[in-house]
Amino acid sequence: MSPSPPHRPGSVLSLLAGAQFLVVLNTSIVNVALPAIGQDLRLTPTGLAWIVNAYLVAFGALLPVGGRLTDLLGHRVAFLAGLCVFAAGSLAAGVPSDAGPLIAARVVQGIGAAVLSPAGLAILLAHWPPGPGRGKALGWWGAASAAGGAAGVLLGGVLTSALGWWAVFALSAFLALPGIAATPLLLGRGERERAARLDLPGALVVTAGLTLLVTGLGVQGRSPLPDFVLPAAGVFLLLALMPVERRARNPLLPPVLLRNPSVVAGNLLMLLLGAVWVATFFFLPLYQQRVLGYSPLEAGLTQVPLAAALMTASWGAGRLRGTLLPGFVVLAAGLLWLARLPLDGTFLSDLLGPSVLIGTGLGLAFVPLTGMGVAGVEPRHSGIAGGLINTSRQVGGALGLAVLTSLAGPAAAPAAPGPAALAHGYRRALVAAALVALLAAAGTGIRRKTARPVTSS
Repeated sequence: MSPSPPHRPGSVLSLLAGAQFLVVLNTSIVNVALPAIGQDLRLTPTGLAWIVNAYLVAFGALLPVGGRLTDLLGHRVAFLAGLCVFAAGSLAAGVPSDAGPLIAARVVQGIGAAVLSPAGLAILLAHWPPGPGRGKALGWWGAASAAGGAAGVLLGGVLTSALGWWAVFALSAFLALPGIAATPLLLGRGERERAARLDLPGALVVTAGLTLLVTGLGVQGRSPLPDFVLPAAGVFLLLALMPVERRARNPLLPPVLLRNPSVVAGNLLMLLLGAVWVATFFFLPLYQQRVLGYSPLEAGLTQVPLAAALMTASWGAGRLRGTLLPGFVVLAAGLLWLARLPLDGTFLSDLLGPSVLIGTGLGLAFVPLTGMGVAGVEPRHSGIAGGLINTSRQVGGALGLAVLTSLAGPAAAPAAPGPAALAHGYRRALVAAALVALLAAAGTGIRRKTARPVTSS
């Protein structure tokens, strides 16, 4: 039986939104601090990249397993466990030491996030049934996700300049503590599949496949193996998952999800949105610091309008209908505007306008895509559905970053040529990202053909 509506819906929604904010915050908060980390720990470019990739790989690869564990253990248990593991990893990462322990701590953060994010979405779906109330709740949850990505750049710059790079990790541990204390007080136990067990073979195959795929995409040009080997191995394992799942008594991915056209369409489009999302927050700070000469603090502060637009658009998208197509179109327009990248650009004339458009487009698209990814899903499958839509965004981000950094050429390398060559490389990447957004806009027609989701198992 699904839990009744919460007695304190505002407090419950604040808890869920705060947890999602932390999860997404840690995908971007490290970016501005990377130069300081590299200098302090004397890291090679490959080692520095793994400060980012360790979290993204663990998070992206384990999301389906985290979502399924949410369904099996119960929403509150999974949410609290994920939050505790995430806080422990954040605390360990905040203790300055060496590259190895820092990368290991980032893996622990990713493991916690892989359980925490789908558990939070499952709780939201259980407490707010389909209708205007769920739309508004998803709007706030989406606003928290959007704000986390943008605020990461801002907070990373402020904390690195004021206290040092260790503070970007200590902040996450500190912010997780109130959530750990509030979870037992605010959340019920939630629905649980008591008779089912985790599909261990399926969990191993999907985790290994996603790990190879995300890792291979993240180390393009920096691996001793040819670039295609690891991604190809990952795709092979993911394709091998289908016969494994057909023999499973309790498959990791229930067949009903794969027969739900809304879930399938939402995940495909989320792949494209993830590619554009991650690329934007990767190339914009690089342009600001390497071409315009911004300090980490200045680069962070100039993300405030983008963050505000993201939050406002996500909040509004939860209350409006038909924002998906306009969202992708506005996003593409903002990226094309930003792609001008003048060598003597200023914030007011060259960054403010496109930042607001990009933030608005991301927010308008993200919330309805999240709703598509869980539409018509039974409560007992809400965890894995939430894990799947988050996996699509993470894999899309890794794929997009790999492709777009290759288009940027030497501009994406740690030791790059002069400002003109840098701007030229970033310009190619941003134009390609705009084309991806337009492709997604064309694909929104899928949504009209998936208006009636499948609900039977």
